[in-house]
Amino acid sequence: MDAIRLHAYGPAANLRLETLPDPVPGPGEARVAVRAAGLHFIETLLRQGQGVGPHPAPDLPVVLGSEVAGVVEAVGEGVPAGLVGRRVVTSEVSTGGYASRAVAPAASLTELPGHVDFEAAVAMTTTGATTYGLLELAPIGPEDVVLVMAAAGGVGTLLVQYARRAGATVAGAAGGPAKAARVAELGADLAVDYLEAGWDKSVRETSGEVTVVFDGVGGELGRAAHGLLGRGGRYVVFGSASGEWFRPDAAETEARDIAVLDGIGHLLGRDGGMAELRARALEAAAEGLLTPAVQAFPLAEAAAAHAALENRDTMGKVVLTV
Repeated sequence: MDAIRLHAYGPAANLRLETLPDPVPGPGEARVAVRAAGLHFIETLLRQGQGVGPHPAPDLPVVLGSEVAGVVEAVGEGVPAGLVGRRVVTSEVSTGGYASRAVAPAASLTELPGHVDFEAAVAMTTTGATTYGLLELAPIGPEDVVLVMAAAGGVGTLLVQYARRAGATVAGAAGGPAKAARVAELGADLAVDYLEAGWDKSVRETSGEVTVVFDGVGGELGRAAHGLLGRGGRYVVFGSASGEWFRPDAAETEARDIAVLDGIGHLLGRDGGMAELRARALEAAAEGLLTPAVQAFPLAEAAAAHAALENRDTMGKVVLTV
């Protein structure tokens, strides 16, 4: 099979296309002929040898990636043969997702609705599920003024779409004029470039007091976003794309009656895990309620995909296609 393998920690150029033996599914496992594989920002850090949260730096050599969509082509002992030929998605690949074939526990596979394509499925299985988990933590409605940070990213684009459908007033902030234009196309009431000075002032003047912030950026941008919240607002943290987490001052948040909500903690500690959220996300895609933004690269260009992702040159969910 074709696979992208990492032999030494370092820059994106260390990701190399190789030919490896096809993985063999063991008991309770299935092998998927991969059509699309998802990338996450965390994988650019793991590639450099950095452990992130519960994820240690990988042993080398390694094929990165854990989420794929494709067609089941073989099953191991104890798995029904009828699974072969099914279109599926999983985020629990055990052999690495940046490859033309991957093995995962059969129980982790979710069958795709007939008209959901492989790229959209990969985008929704984790990014979509994350979106629904954040909304579960901080429900929104017509009375809300919502600020979405990194609004041109995978989760951000879905949050903007959902908030618009919920009737909320939506401000989307993204880095650069092209990304801000994309946020406007998604239907945000206000789209701003947070690389420009005064972007937060524009949000305040146009949208008024914000009731909910979804922050996947952190750092000084997160601080500015937090400052836009009115009394009783909700600040949902789910990432630190700036490279630094923003942790609001406890005394300030108490004085302003702001709830600081840990999106990642909620997802990791959620009763019932992520399966229900994945199913909801895929169903939303099937029904056309949410359309994931996807930026695709061929498998052989995984290094370019990593470089683009860590340089903030991508919009939507980054996917490798096979």
